[in-house]
Amino acid sequence: MSKHDFPSLAALGNQLALAAIIGMLSYAFIDQLYFGELPCPLCLMQRMGFVIIGFALVLNMRCGAHSAHYGWGIIGGLVGMMVSLRQVLLHVLPGDKGFGATFLELHFYTWAFVGYIGLIAGLAILLMLPNRDVRSRSLFANILVILFITIVFANIASTLLECGIGPCADDPVKYEGWIWLRTRFGF
Repeated sequence: MSKHDFPSLAALGNQLALAAIIGMLSYAFIDQLYFGELPCPLCLMQRMGFVIIGFALVLNMRCGAHSAHYGWGIIGGLVGMMVSLRQVLLHVLPGDKGFGATFLELHFYTWAFVGYIGLIAGLAILLMLPNRDVRSRSLFANILVILFITIVFANIASTLLECGIGPCADDPVKYEGWIWLRTRFGF
């Protein structure tokens, strides 16, 4: 496939799924930084599920489609879906206001559950497509890969600043890792 050809349906599906993951992770990260809403441990695990799916898609885009890549993406989606369902079930009682802010009247963990269902179904469909030529070096694909890697490293740094090297607080209100660094090294 040349740089100027239109990608196959499988390649386009991989790129759009990666764009969706970048959008979800970016929105959660912006909510964390702009609105000061620190992610709980379950929220961080849900982000990890999206990261695993994203890496599977990046592997497809860079190395070519392989059932193992799709398998890792589906496993990451299932784990993330179970974590988000656990958080939904924690807040399902009448009168429980839930954890964190809402988007279109649903909490982020509910949206994560919906996103995981869509991504798992999408990965299963992509796995069944006959044209598996998904390798792409187009400008759009390169930008997606760079954005994804950037948001992953930003989330890693933010998690280290929030939790430090120990366990994260159940209901985080401050960046414990940042406080530890400031007291330890004096900045």
